[in-house]
Amino acid sequence: MAVTALGYIGVRSDRLDDWTDFAGKLLGMQRIDRGPGALAFRMDDQAQRLIIADEPGETLAFMGWEVEARSDLDAYAARLEAAGTAVRRAPAALADRRFVEEMIVFDDPMGNRVELFWNPMIASDPFVPGRPITGFKTGPMGMGHAVLHVKDVEVMLPFYRDLLDFRVSDYGLDPYGLYFFHVNRRHHSFAMVGSGRQGFHHFMVEFNHLDDVGQGFDLACLEEGRVAYTLGRHTNDYMTSFYANSPSGFFVESGWGGRQIDPATWEPHETSDGPSFWGHERLHLPEEGGRKRLRDMRLDAASRGVRAPALVDCPWLYGELARQR
Repeated sequence: MAVTALGYIGVRSDRLDDWTDFAGKLLGMQRIDRGPGALAFRMDDQAQRLIIADEPGETLAFMGWEVEARSDLDAYAARLEAAGTAVRRAPAALADRRFVEEMIVFDDPMGNRVELFWNPMIASDPFVPGRPITGFKTGPMGMGHAVLHVKDVEVMLPFYRDLLDFRVSDYGLDPYGLYFFHVNRRHHSFAMVGSGRQGFHHFMVEFNHLDDVGQGFDLACLEEGRVAYTLGRHTNDYMTSFYANSPSGFFVESGWGGRQIDPATWEPHETSDGPSFWGHERLHLPEEGGRKRLRDMRLDAASRGVRAPALVDCPWLYGELARQR
């Protein structure tokens, strides 16, 4: 029994035109019309990865997580119900709208809607990106990762870790609680920010080529207020990325070179060097509202020579570069 990947994300928004420009022209996704009041976007051969529903709210509507086998849906439903979480089997009409064969639906302790599904539909026509990119790193690792603001980590942690079998990759306690979880070889497919707030922090898409990220950054810089975090590199998953302000107020991270791990041997651990080796200046934050604190943390790490392993010590990245040649 296992959750294997982040399959899709749904967003409530009545800014469909803005999302068409953002997801298509900036991120490079392929727009798919889903009838009045709905949009979907492809990233690969799967029928859809991002769904925008024309509803007020401007926030996360649901997260869709793929399971390994059809029987996992019943097993997780039984486990969740035994723990007091209400679960319902999705009707065929909803499964059809998600382009999956079967699914179950429930809410996490903070009211975020979670959908577990089995057997996503593969599109019959090839993926056509919204701007010239080499493509996204998806496949068995899913569409990327999703990150939530949480009011109480101690409530959310056992739900995802113990009931849904998300495995902790690492965690940090300063300047705030951060927990990262893996469900496959991607360093993390899910994370929680212990900000004391409730809502969607960001989702990440990983590109096949660093230049796809850099060219997206150039495009984002042309729009006033679009860049939320400048180009930088994370300390835990080694991702080189920038964050953009989405039309719905949360962030979207565009990254490259994310760390891959061996889930069978990985040991969770605490990190203390802050979120980034360099860059990722939080342009959305006031100077004394956390921006300076995070800058000081990465400058301190730099003064101690903290950096990612050299390329020769990163077989996962070396192998990926060799495949791209």
